[in-house]
Order: sequence, then structure tokens, then C-alpha cells
Amino acid sequence: MATQLITLAGVLVGALASFLASSMAERAKFRREMATRWDERKLDAYIQYTSCVKEILRAARAVFAAREAGEDRSPGLAAMESAESKRSLLFEGLVLLADEDAARIADRINERTWAVLRQARDPEGADGTPEEARLAVIHALNDFHKAAKADLLMGNTHRAVPSMRRR
Repeated sequence: MATQLITLAGVLVGALASFLASSMAERAKFRREMATRWDERKLDAYIQYTSCVKEILRAARAVFAAREAGEDRSPGLAAMESAESKRSLLFEGLVLLADEDAARIADRINERTWAVLRQARDPEGADGTPEEARLAVIHALNDFHKAAKADLLMGNTHRAVPSMRRR
């Protein structure tokens, strides 16, 4: 009888150990899947935001070209304003997902993009040339790409805790 109890206890301990190991493996798998899902959302937010900023730059370039050629700037201005509205909305989502460094650089991109917009709307009150303003945005975008890669672990070996703050 004692042998049977020991055997039964061994089976119970084995079943419990198997259950705990399976539970821990499933929990780890779930965490990895959630981290991947959030990284995918971050990547989408980063891509949409930077694409929209580039859309603004293309529209502003069309406005500058139309101004130099003495043509109607209104189509370019309308496209530029539409893209700016979209950028503003995309920025809100980006800030909710991005880490501190990427969000800080996105703020800098916004400021430099606004300088381009001011030049396109009213060249008289603008500082510098349109090309200088555009290049400032491009440089900030390059910095943003580096920060986004770091946030998405493309260049890091450790996992940073994502920031969930709102600006």
C-alpha cells in the first residue's frame, strides 16, 4: 500500500510540475506575442508619421516652385494643409506608443516642419531659405529613424519599457 501511495504521489507531483511548466511557457509565449504586437503598432505609427511629414515637404516644395514660377499656389497649399492636419493626428498616436527619445525627436520634427509651413504660407516672415528649412526637417527625420530603430530593438540587445505618456 505504501508503494502505491508513493507511486500516486509521484504521479501527482509529475502532473503538477508538468502543469506549472506548461503554464509558464504559455505565459512567456503570450508576453512575446504582446511585445511583438506593440512593436508592430509602433512601427506602423512611425512609418505613417514620417510618411506624412514627407508628404508635407513635397507639398511645400510644390508651393515654393509655384511661387518662383509665378503660378497659383493654392493647390499646393491645400495639399500641405491637409497633410499637416493628418500629421497632427498621427503625432498623437505616435506619442502614446513611442519611447521618450523618439517622442522628443518627433517634437523637434514638428517644430521644424512648422518652420517649413510658415515659409510656404508667408515667405516674408520666414527665417532662412526654404531649402535650409527643408534640410532641417530631413536631419531631424534621420535622428528620428535612429531613435525608432533603437526603440524597436533593431540596434539594442535589451528591452526598454515603453512609455505610455501623453503630450
